[in-house]
Amino acid sequence: MFMPKLKDVYPLYLNNKPVQPNTDLVVTDKFTGEVAFRTALATPDVIEEAIAGAVRAAGPMARLASYERQAVLQHCVDRFRERFDELAYALCVEAGKPIKDAEGEVTRLIDTFRIGAEEAVRNYGEVQPLDISPRAKGYMGIWRRVPIGPCSFISPFNFPLNLAAHKVAPAIAMGCPFVMKPASLTPLGAIIMGEVLAETDLPEGAFSILPAHRDGADLFTTDERLKLLSFTGSPEVGWALKAKAGKKKIVLELGGNAAAVVDRDADLDHAVERIVFGAFYQSGQSCIGVQRIIAHADIYDELRDRLVAKTKTLIAGDPKDRDTFIGPMISEKEASRLKGWIDEAVAAGAKLLCGGGLTGAMLEATLLEDVPAECAANTEEAFGPLANLSRFTDWADALAQVNDSKFGLQAGIFTRDIHQVLEAWDDLDVGGVVVNDVPSYRVDNMPYGGVKDSGLGREGIRFAMEDMSEIRNLVIRRL
Repeated sequence: MFMPKLKDVYPLYLNNKPVQPNTDLVVTDKFTGEVAFRTALATPDVIEEAIAGAVRAAGPMARLASYERQAVLQHCVDRFRERFDELAYALCVEAGKPIKDAEGEVTRLIDTFRIGAEEAVRNYGEVQPLDISPRAKGYMGIWRRVPIGPCSFISPFNFPLNLAAHKVAPAIAMGCPFVMKPASLTPLGAIIMGEVLAETDLPEGAFSILPAHRDGADLFTTDERLKLLSFTGSPEVGWALKAKAGKKKIVLELGGNAAAVVDRDADLDHAVERIVFGAFYQSGQSCIGVQRIIAHADIYDELRDRLVAKTKTLIAGDPKDRDTFIGPMISEKEASRLKGWIDEAVAAGAKLLCGGGLTGAMLEATLLEDVPAECAANTEEAFGPLANLSRFTDWADALAQVNDSKFGLQAGIFTRDIHQVLEAWDDLDVGGVVVNDVPSYRVDNMPYGGVKDSGLGREGIRFAMEDMSEIRNLVIRRL
């Protein structure tokens, strides 16, 4: 494959401009463990300057015409297409994401900004009749959405391009300045995004891209000048930030241990292909990755055997190799953590069907069955290449198993019965139900988010724009 040359050093972006106060953040190639590049690390004074700049930019950003905001987003679409290979390779290096998955994420980055460009000119309001009683005769109302003001964004390591895009694109479309903290393990995608935004005519202070360590997240959270915090990451961190956020609006996209239910009438060829993909793509490091596979007893044995056979064919290795499906986890620490969960489950009585081996940050694609209910491999978010199998005989019991979780992001169901589809849509306590596909499926214009410990609010450009705005009402009395 073509391998663009990465720079040795990258800046942060402060109030629309590249700044190089230091080179203190070291980013490694997640497969080799070698230093890939260094970036500037935002210090508290830099973060303070960025927030002040966003406050100054709030008025000019709100006054941008719809076509001007659309032009900024369309410029990003065009430049991301031109820099497609560079973005994909950077993602492969800094995240350890197999190159095919990295290319897929760049495609979604482009889609997300394209949707943002379309939605930038669709910020509709409503004329509302108020004459609902004699006392309101002659009155009418009009409401519209106005930008909420300066926003704070914290994005994760696993989709460092597209999950950052789901914050940046709607902010620009709505007219909100922002400060963003990309994950310190994978900051380069957001930095390149800043590089492209710096080519536009956005008002000074419209954006800052500030790599920082986790302790810097407090500064993105507590400042009352910031009117919204959008965080994507672990439940533990997300809920802790919410507790510190004060009066600002909060959007949390957190974790899950998503389930896929396979009924006895399902197309097993299709189900096997999709479940293996959903469980193990990008080494399982997805909050909607398939972690729990719940299969009808009549087809359980066949499905299990076919899943094991398919999983054993997955190629693990260098993510830069186009044949690689399983790359490294984000760190040896995370791989060791999940290996410990696997060993705990087996010691408690679970059966290891395949995988379980660990070398450095490379954890084999692992399938378990009959994991005890109390084990972390079942109750917590694996966030790695692990899935568990269990059985059901009654559809209501299958739905109960899905709901037996503190998480509620998305669920997948494989069935041909429309009545069961509607029952699942009614009864599953999740943010989304995906029929005849895995919970890992997401299109970037749909409302996406979870319930319970999986978060608050919805992403998807139009829905994020609603969170990044306030309704402003106008009442007119006709004389």
